[in-house]
Amino acid sequence: MTVELQVAQGWLTVCELSALTPGRGVAALLPDGSQAAVFVDRAGRPYAIGNQDPFTGAHVLSRGLVGTVAGRPFVASPLLKQRFDLESGRCLDDEEVAVRTYPVRTCPVRIHPVRTAAAS
Repeated sequence: MTVELQVAQGWLTVCELSALTPGRGVAALLPDGSQAAVFVDRAGRPYAIGNQDPFTGAHVLSRGLVGTVAGRPFVASPLLKQRFDLESGRCLDDEEVAVRTYPVRTCPVRIHPVRTAAAS
């Protein structure tokens, strides 16, 4: 299975689902130059939010600590420890702040046949 994010150009394959470790994030560089932080929970459900911490401007949310509060998954920034809901992007510690969320899906791995040049 692959993990795909919806961006302006359509669905973008980020990585294999098996490359993600529950509780740890990865950063993905998007076609527009921005970054997404991609996570997977223990049930295998993927999440994607903007990687930039709005409090510091640093692209570090993919390095944050993942947890749950009241059954909702969040990531805590590794810098100032603000928590961001992985489903809504809302900051749990400051209601006026949020990060972007990305629609995310898993898809079967697509195998593309290799074409070889015909012998001359």
